[in-house]
Amino acid sequence: MLACMGNGKGDERPGQTDGPMFQDSTPRTKTMGGLRLLVLIYHGSVRHVRKGHGNAVVGLLMNIMQTVIFLAAFFLMFELLGLRGAAIRGDFLLYLMTGIFLFLTFNKTMSAVLGSEGPASPMMQHAPMNTIVAIGSAAFGTLYIQLLSMFVVGFVYQAAVMPITIYDPVGAMAMVLLSWFSGLAIGMVFLAAKPWAPGVVGLASTIFQRLNMVASGKMFVANMLPGYMLALFDWNPLFHCIDQARGFTFINYSAHFTSISYPFFVSLALIMLGLMAEFYTRKFASASWYARR
Repeated sequence: MLACMGNGKGDERPGQTDGPMFQDSTPRTKTMGGLRLLVLIYHGSVRHVRKGHGNAVVGLLMNIMQTVIFLAAFFLMFELLGLRGAAIRGDFLLYLMTGIFLFLTFNKTMSAVLGSEGPASPMMQHAPMNTIVAIGSAAFGTLYIQLLSMFVVGFVYQAAVMPITIYDPVGAMAMVLLSWFSGLAIGMVFLAAKPWAPGVVGLASTIFQRLNMVASGKMFVANMLPGYMLALFDWNPLFHCIDQARGFTFINYSAHFTSISYPFFVSLALIMLGLMAEFYTRKFASASWYARR
């Protein structure tokens, strides 16, 4: 009778464990570990996209409206101040789009990464979750929304106003991705420093975003700036991205004073710095940090 009840350990079948709770969930190979990380980032990105609004379509429409409002505001400003002569010869609205699309992608990515879950967040109590997944989810979720908004606005302008002609579409899209990469890198540095001084980092990030309204160069091109003014802007990776994007977009503009390599290598260095700082910060993570915010 006791043998039928099977309450001892001798009745376990070979290869079985006590239950799923005690099974080892560590991937057996690096490939499986990488695929698992990508799946986690994908699901985190979906969560990030839906976090702003319960209805994903409404969230997308709100982002599109923000982009359209930016375009309308800068169009009116250029018209009222008579600054259209400073633009590149060609489609004026396309000139504005090349600056505003990259500016919004950079700023929104930096803000999303800065606002992602840190090492002491309650989300980190779930076993598969870590800060890399949180950062990747925020960055890729923002990129998805920005690219979708950019394509919708461009399609509406192409279909309803006038055809769009881009000299090098692949190069222009590469600059959009490079601006996203730069925003991710700077956001990671701010994120790693935030637990140590939340108020200072929040103020510094806000100042940097406001400074980019001018320092990004979306209202002018580098070729038209005198040398002493060019030195005030060429430190900014976004300035190089926007100017190079206009060189790829317009056939009659060549970006002589900016480069692609500068924002790429600066962003790569900042990501390495952010990862090292985040790893160091994670060792001293404390829930009391988040109580100070």
